[in-house]
Amino acid sequence: MSVRARGSRLVVVPHFLLHNRHTAGDCGVVFAAFRGFPSPLRHTPALATCRSGGHEVWWRTTATDEPAALRQLPHYVATATTATRVERVDTP
Repeated sequence: MSVRARGSRLVVVPHFLLHNRHTAGDCGVVFAAFRGFPSPLRHTPALATCRSGGHEVWWRTTATDEPAALRQLPHYVATATTATRVERVDTP
């Protein structure tokens, strides 16, 4: 669980899974959209199915809420992306 110190209390920072679906024709545009866009997701690992023909990308990030998570993406990418709040659980 991620936490940030604020005064004497700890604040939980929510985790989000960003899921983008695009067509084969838009694949290059999705990645090129990050050029010049100040995103904490730039130069970080993502999971993608583009090379195997699925054309979906997943990023894991932290943000205060869903809109804030989507703002980490270029507008073009964010319009075809869903943000789902997730948390870590241990598999028994």
